[in-house]
Amino acid sequence: MSNVKTVIEEWSVKDLENGSSLNIQVVGCTELGNESKPGIQVYAMGSIINFEPLSVEKWAYQASKTGATEYLLEDHSWMVHEDQYVKNYLVIGSPLKAKVVVKTRSSKPVTKEYPLPFEVGM
Repeated sequence: MSNVKTVIEEWSVKDLENGSSLNIQVVGCTELGNESKPGIQVYAMGSIINFEPLSVEKWAYQASKTGATEYLLEDHSWMVHEDQYVKNYLVIGSPLKAKVVVKTRSSKPVTKEYPLPFEVGM
């Protein structure tokens, strides 16, 4: 069976300082990762973050070591500036969730969460 991608949501946050926008697209996939299981992809700033079982299991383990309920995916976030960023998180719980926080210079942070179509064993 081939991977079927479905757009869950597309959204953007406008920066009134220069008229630009930070655009986010969240896509559900029927086959993602090495095990070809359902997952979610988040497209932002030219990058793709795959929320698939093997990666999420690793991130959930890292979060459990610190006791965090939200694990910031620093390597998959854009945080060059303090007043504008795209931060990606794994929210621990049932269900697990992908969380995206976007802020431009002229906006307040906009947060959206997306339940993951799987659980991981911890």
